[in-house]
Amino acid sequence: MKDVFRKTSSEVLKTLDVTEAGLNTDDVHKRREQHGYNELEESKRKSSLQVFVEQLKDFLVIILIVAALISAFLGEIENTIVIMIVVILNAILGTVQHVKAEQSLNSLKALSSPTAKVLRNGIKEEVPSREIVVGDILYLDTGDLVSADGRLHENNSLQINESSLTGESLNASKDLEPIDEDDVSIGDKKNMVFSGSFVTYGRGVVVVTNTGMKTEIGKIANLLESAKEKKTPLQASLDTFGKYLAVIIIAIAVLIFAIDLIRGNDVVDSFMFAVALAVAAIPEALSSIVTIVLAFGTQKMAKENAIVRKLHAVESLGGISVICSDKTGTLTQNKMSVQQVYVDNKIVEHDQLDLETDIQNRILLMSLLCNDSETVDNKEIGDPTEIALVNFGDDYDYDEKIIRDKYTRVEELPFDSERKLMSTVNKYDDKYYMVTKGALDVLIDRLANIETSEGVSPFTESTKQEIEKVNKEFSMNGLRVLGFAYKEIAEGENIDFKDENDLTFIGLISMMDPPRTESADAVAACIAAGIKPVMITGDHKITASAIAKKIGILKHESEAVEGFEIEKWSDDELKEKVANISVYARVSPEHKIRIVRAWQEKGNVVAMTGDGVNDGPALKQADIGVAMGITGTEVAKEASAIVLTDDNFSTIVKAISNGRSIYANIQNSIKFLLAGNTGGVLAVLYASILALPVPFAAVHLLFINLLTDSLPAIAVGLEPHDKDIMKEKPRGINTPLLNKSFALRVLSEGLIIAIATLIAFHIGLSTGDHMVASTMAFSTLCLARLFHGFNARSNQSLFKIGLFTNKYLWFAVILGVVLLHIVLLLPALQGIFKIAPLNAAQFGTIYAMSLMPLVVIQLYKVLVGKVNLVK
Repeated sequence: MKDVFRKTSSEVLKTLDVTEAGLNTDDVHKRREQHGYNELEESKRKSSLQVFVEQLKDFLVIILIVAALISAFLGEIENTIVIMIVVILNAILGTVQHVKAEQSLNSLKALSSPTAKVLRNGIKEEVPSREIVVGDILYLDTGDLVSADGRLHENNSLQINESSLTGESLNASKDLEPIDEDDVSIGDKKNMVFSGSFVTYGRGVVVVTNTGMKTEIGKIANLLESAKEKKTPLQASLDTFGKYLAVIIIAIAVLIFAIDLIRGNDVVDSFMFAVALAVAAIPEALSSIVTIVLAFGTQKMAKENAIVRKLHAVESLGGISVICSDKTGTLTQNKMSVQQVYVDNKIVEHDQLDLETDIQNRILLMSLLCNDSETVDNKEIGDPTEIALVNFGDDYDYDEKIIRDKYTRVEELPFDSERKLMSTVNKYDDKYYMVTKGALDVLIDRLANIETSEGVSPFTESTKQEIEKVNKEFSMNGLRVLGFAYKEIAEGENIDFKDENDLTFIGLISMMDPPRTESADAVAACIAAGIKPVMITGDHKITASAIAKKIGILKHESEAVEGFEIEKWSDDELKEKVANISVYARVSPEHKIRIVRAWQEKGNVVAMTGDGVNDGPALKQADIGVAMGITGTEVAKEASAIVLTDDNFSTIVKAISNGRSIYANIQNSIKFLLAGNTGGVLAVLYASILALPVPFAAVHLLFINLLTDSLPAIAVGLEPHDKDIMKEKPRGINTPLLNKSFALRVLSEGLIIAIATLIAFHIGLSTGDHMVASTMAFSTLCLARLFHGFNARSNQSLFKIGLFTNKYLWFAVILGVVLLHIVLLLPALQGIFKIAPLNAAQFGTIYAMSLMPLVVIQLYKVLVGKVNLVK
């Protein structure tokens, strides 16, 4: 229904054709057929087979599959088998990781309560919430989850926590009056309730006006579909890199094929060698290695309380330059707590009350007596502000149950949103006192006296001004303030609202949803790492700014804006201003998406953190959506790439550090693969151009691929994290994987490996036996590539990072060396692998030449490190 908030509840009942007895059974069936069940539509999930097939769509994988088919056609079955094993392994790894991540989060669930109380056929009954229909009369009590959107019909001090929809941390007080305005935000629709919110106080009766996908939650779920998912920077880089690599390799293969044809070699043999070279040059293990390194990264992050739902999201964390974070429950504790108390004409910190002082003890007692909240079996029940007062009492070992038993409540005037007050009458030392708490702007005009340690005195204009000054100071710091007052009542006297006058003021208690203790350090770490933290919240600007200042996000008031200001800006204006804004308050889900897009259009990698339904669309639009696992709604988790199981903002910083290290390790793995392959290609090119015998047999290339393109590359990718990596700035979103510096390193390191291989090859040729030369070239290239793994670990020397800190690489290298020597020394294998027997001198040459690239590159790193140190 449209504009329900403008109608009276009676008009809504009439429009929906509902009587005071509720719907009958026939009405329920008809309306369910018309509107469907009260549930969110789940997006259709991909089957495991679909996920598996998608793993094969990678550009490099397609090239490899084509090469495998050609190899099979030409009878090179060994090549075909090896290539397809690697391709299938990669696809299986990706599929398993995808399914495992989905299972860990239990998929999308309905946010409404499992059951709800409704009036049907004149009888109050409990039904599954999915069976609620438009027109149902719904009963709400404290502790209930609201099951559908509806117009309030009866109200008994109803307060609802709508933070998951609005981002507002304080409860919304409800009333029955129609709202005579056109454009009203969710948070200001005081006569409406919304699916997914939580009743914290009072009772109410509601006429259901919308269910399922037509609720406010449903509208947000639809926004999720319009927010496009983005490829991560590594995915984009690998796509571009793969295309360039394929073109280069194909060009080289065609060149060698042409050279062989010009020299009159057999066409089929020449073509087969060109294909074999292409297979050897393409790092067929690249995709699987990247996947495995990312998978190991997700396991490490899971141990550090971050579950990765989307595998490639791990590396994207390392490129984050902006974190757009929700406030409530993300940067804050999502729990009100007392901060300061104004009593006896002074401000006292929450942990410094002197209970030996009668008046300070009295305000603490009053905060527990004029209070309906309680703790039952370690579960807090009631209004968050009242729970904060109960916890305040706990800090001083005051149990609310014991206090209330001792000072018996004999009467009460419940809180309501119109008078903004609550009063209770309690028996205290054979006297009866009415304790009143509420908003100071209402309470202050009802005061006749003020009590201090010097006694009770009249409430003067100067006293009023002083208290209002303190209240304003509290408010400017984002604190919510409750005033407390009392007066003596005659025994047996019945009180009503007019008795809430001529009160004696005793003090103010201020409270707030405080920042998490680790938030400030996490924000500081982000800023040091070149990452801009931005707060986006549905809360009020003053409250948001106060929190943002405390944790270091906000430096100047000019950096904070409200949603209505964003409404006035075009997308271009927002893009121009976004870099200078650190806090956005009172925003809608649409605003969040616009803010994220504005940052993205400026070339930033954006992370969005949040826990509410209202965060869902922006979580999906962001490069990385980070949802809270404990307080987060299922919609938020579904839209996110990463879920924090401890709801700890500082975990994001650890995740970013992991992401940066993982990306660096992946780069090093790729560099390791390409440098080794480049060495082999350059050696073949050299021999072809100079019309020398082919330095390698096809089986040699196959064996080298098996030995060096798998375990050693993975081991390089598992290098321990660099503790200084968070001192670096985020990499640019457009920074290609194969940039100029990266390409020069690959070429120079590949050239050194090729030179070492060719020296061994020429020494072998000097014996007059081509097979000896080929064996020496093959052995040198194989060992040199294995040892090059130590070079690829880092841009720093082994003396700096430690020779034995990567146990995985040592295992891979030792295993590779052993397997190579088995092939070289076992007569049974020499014929299969086209190996010639070698003497001790020839083995010495192989060892010396294979170690040469390691020595040369390490000396270079040591020298460069010393030069940088001097600078």
